[in-house]
Amino acid sequence: MPLKRILPALALTVAAFGQTPLVPPANVPYGTPISTDAAKKIAAAAIAEARKNNWAMAVAVVDTGGYLVYFERMPDTQLGSIEISMEKAKSAALFRRPTKSFQDTVAGGKEGLRILGLTGAVPVEGGIPIIVDGKLIGAIGASGGSSDQDGRTAQAGAAAMK
Repeated sequence: MPLKRILPALALTVAAFGQTPLVPPANVPYGTPISTDAAKKIAAAAIAEARKNNWAMAVAVVDTGGYLVYFERMPDTQLGSIEISMEKAKSAALFRRPTKSFQDTVAGGKEGLRILGLTGAVPVEGGIPIIVDGKLIGAIGASGGSSDQDGRTAQAGAAAMK
């Protein structure tokens, strides 16, 4: 996905969570759910980023409803990362925002801690919505490294969607 499509969505998310943590970003409409072929392409790009950095990752791609379309786990990835990658992808799809927005909100404390009560909201970086032509078609989740590594891996996958 070209950066010109990703950056506006990220800017809206950051702006929405900057001062008032529970104000949602502008609603991104749902589009046609991601195809298996597109999901494999996204996962391949994410896995390539992880390999380049010697990170062992689990990568999940879900449709607009948060249902698994494609999953891949690299050798030696901790087993706990399997479910976490799926939950990050599901969270990004259902809430139509990167899971890092939840992480940042929780890190701010105070009222932001309310996010911990939202069913399915994963407050750890590594889940990113897949937006094509201004519509959400699914999401990717990565787990296996630090939050930053998971986020970079998922972002590489999301960027593969053109």
